[in-house]
Amino acid sequence: MAAHRLHLIALAATAISIAAPVRAQSVADLQRQIDALKAQVEALQQALQAPEQPAAAVASATPAPPTAPPVQPATGQVEAGVPDLPVLAETLPSGGVAQPPTDSWFERLQLRGYTQLRYNGVLDGDVTAPAGQSRLRSVHDSSINADGGFSLRRVRLVLQGDVTDNIELYLQHDFGTAVNSQSSAEPRQGFGQLRDAYVDVFLDRERSFRLRFGQSKVPLGWENLQSSSNRIPLDRSDAINSAVPGERDLGVTAYYTPPHVQRIWDRLAEDGQKLFGNYGAFGVGLYNGQGTNRVERNDSLMKVAMATWPFALDGLGPLFRGQVLELGGSAMLNRFRPEVRTGGVSAVDYREDRIGLHAILYPQPFGIQAEWVWGQGPQFDTATQRITEAPLEGGYVQLTYDLGETGIGRIRPYGRWQRYRGGWKAATNAPRLETDEIELGLEWPFMDALELTVAYARMKRREADERRLGQAEGDLIRTQLQWSY
Repeated sequence: MAAHRLHLIALAATAISIAAPVRAQSVADLQRQIDALKAQVEALQQALQAPEQPAAAVASATPAPPTAPPVQPATGQVEAGVPDLPVLAETLPSGGVAQPPTDSWFERLQLRGYTQLRYNGVLDGDVTAPAGQSRLRSVHDSSINADGGFSLRRVRLVLQGDVTDNIELYLQHDFGTAVNSQSSAEPRQGFGQLRDAYVDVFLDRERSFRLRFGQSKVPLGWENLQSSSNRIPLDRSDAINSAVPGERDLGVTAYYTPPHVQRIWDRLAEDGQKLFGNYGAFGVGLYNGQGTNRVERNDSLMKVAMATWPFALDGLGPLFRGQVLELGGSAMLNRFRPEVRTGGVSAVDYREDRIGLHAILYPQPFGIQAEWVWGQGPQFDTATQRITEAPLEGGYVQLTYDLGETGIGRIRPYGRWQRYRGGWKAATNAPRLETDEIELGLEWPFMDALELTVAYARMKRREADERRLGQAEGDLIRTQLQWSY
């Protein structure tokens, strides 16, 4: 068998060496033909090498290729050209067809990210207050304070890609976080923190079913799943984000997206709509339940389920042509131990159960988006001076108008009202928040990979500190420049 294969290679090489001279061709034509023939012979050698026969033996048995005819300096042409030869062989001896090599796994990976630079200008408000009274602060943006200044809200770097046909990895770090100095309480900015570290395993060829293992976003609330690089308002709402501040936890999730639902989302994405990312039309998960980058503190897992379904409204008439209405809901069952003022975490598990609804009419050109949540969770009681299980409730309503391509970018004005009454479990002693806020602004991608958001906010907030009472008020101009890479 090996001799037969060697004989085929020898015949192929001999065919090149004995090619009859023909009419002179240009040097470029000759070189193209020589390169093509060399590639065919090399492919055949690799395919026909027997496992027991080393490559060096095959190479030594193959006649040396003929040297190219000399080039005439005056005309730039050769004395004799090499004629086009038919493809020698593309079929393996076993009858299978040789396939081109696929990319290595590291060639499938993609490195990308985005950065957000912010500046908040306080026009008027309670940025300072006596002890025991709330100051104008936000749980989402630490640069809203008496000193202000520029801040890097997010500095994200993502490594993502398929390592096999049915396995995809995702790794994201944020280099815009802060930590306290070891010698004092003064924070230091610009530290790296793990945000996502998970792998998706697809269970079918269409990638409708997937299992996700690792630290990832929890499917609880439409806005929580939407990337901050894609969201129009500067921050998430207090009520929806209070369930999972940081949006992530460590666990296992199963997602399912029917193909016709995926087609609707693909059409919306092609139209430039702000989607929440493909987290499935249905998702269920089990997580530790203590939050992003926090150690699990009990033997109870957080259970989460979410469903969302887009409805194409074209059948309602010309007025609704291209419009999509998406409806859904989510639920959570959890036991949580908040950090306490005396140090460490609570020794008591507090029940934290929630249910939420969402509705999105995508702006084409006018749109409306709303979410609301009800439930109970840990909350500091100022009367008893201890953490208790208390009701929570709140949400937001957002109006958006898409001006489309204007010649200077696709401008989207928006307005949002939000309200929340309930605990903020991510802060020490799970203080109660009382939030009433109106925000008016616009998003303007004025250049490729550059996007500016400018907003006016009227805030009424209770500070996330159980030692301070009442609501602080203020008017702010908020700006954010985002660049993507």
